[in-house]
Amino acid sequence: MAFKKITPSFSAAPQLTRDDVAAAAQAGYRSIISSRPDGEEPGQPSAHDMARMAEEHGLAFEHVPIVPGKATDADADRMKEALTTLPGPTLGFCRSGTRAATLWALAEADQTDPATILGQAKAAGYDLADLKPALARRSERTGK
Repeated sequence: MAFKKITPSFSAAPQLTRDDVAAAAQAGYRSIISSRPDGEEPGQPSAHDMARMAEEHGLAFEHVPIVPGKATDADADRMKEALTTLPGPTLGFCRSGTRAATLWALAEADQTDPATILGQAKAAGYDLADLKPALARRSERTGK
């Protein structure tokens, strides 16, 4: 699977398989963040299973699940904490990659201007234009 690089330190992807986790480790990723709630689809590996796969390949793992279109400030803050504390580069995933990109964008809004964030996401194939008001609001908290 092709991982979509948004920045040098963060990429997003659809649901990872065991082979994808191995490929991520070989590609130099050091952490994986799951944005999928457990049980979202039949047959989907649980966060616990994904954490075990990551650990088998020497990768750190964090679970920051969100329902599509329902990311909150608390979710963005949890993502920010994960991105700050986990070793990078980091690969985020969900069903399609969009929620992972969304959480990354919201987490970055306190240090990067919204236009830059939206441009980085779009260049990687994620249209996050609907996030513009939320990014602006989060950006205003720090004056970006």
